[in-house]
Amino acid sequence: MIVANVRGQLRRDDAQLALRLIARGSPEEHERAEATLRDRGLDDVLDDPRLLSGLVEARRGACASYALFSYVVVRHALMDVGEQDRVMADYVASILLNFGLRDRAQRVASADDEWYTTLAELSGAADGPDPRRTFLVRAHLGNYALWVSGLFPEYIANRHWRRGTPDIDYFEAMGRRGFALAAEHQLAGQHGVRSLYETAAERFALLRLALNRVSDSYLFPRHHSPDRLLRQVSNAARWKLVS
Repeated sequence: MIVANVRGQLRRDDAQLALRLIARGSPEEHERAEATLRDRGLDDVLDDPRLLSGLVEARRGACASYALFSYVVVRHALMDVGEQDRVMADYVASILLNFGLRDRAQRVASADDEWYTTLAELSGAADGPDPRRTFLVRAHLGNYALWVSGLFPEYIANRHWRRGTPDIDYFEAMGRRGFALAAEHQLAGQHGVRSLYETAAERFALLRLALNRVSDSYLFPRHHSPDRLLRQVSNAARWKLVS
């Protein structure tokens, strides 16, 4: 089960790198950043907009761990669309880190033998005799829909126009359904993730919008297409509605 644990993976070296990236060589700024870390904790350091720009622009940023880079990029993208929940940023960053490992995106657990390549397959397995497996499948339905619609919206659009496959609205609907079903499961309460899944279902559109920004800015910054332009216009219109 994917959990919100990316911040817990950060180490002293990550904190020290964050301070240096924020300070950009200024002893005074480094001292201020250290004071923030000491008095208010690492979360406030990670929220500093200078850290994001440092990770992307400064040469030292290339030394960042995957955990540090993923969390900061996701956290700031979510804040940009009005989502302030750090636990949600932690969870979304964890999805990105886990699904970046080999074939993890196609498995409901890292050691699971069964592959799922479509949302329909996952939805069909959301109910069954094994409570643990149905719980994992439901959570994975939400995770997978968010991962694909968030980071690969052009892939969805291209397949929709060329092959008639489901559009991004379908992915949103299925993602919300997966998280909502996972929240209803008895194991959600036992694992302390009911509130997390309820929030993910309720705010799925915002999470997807934020990951679209991550995709456009960092994964495919030089890709331009009519589909991207239409999506960005649509996202902007939706953001006016939800803000």
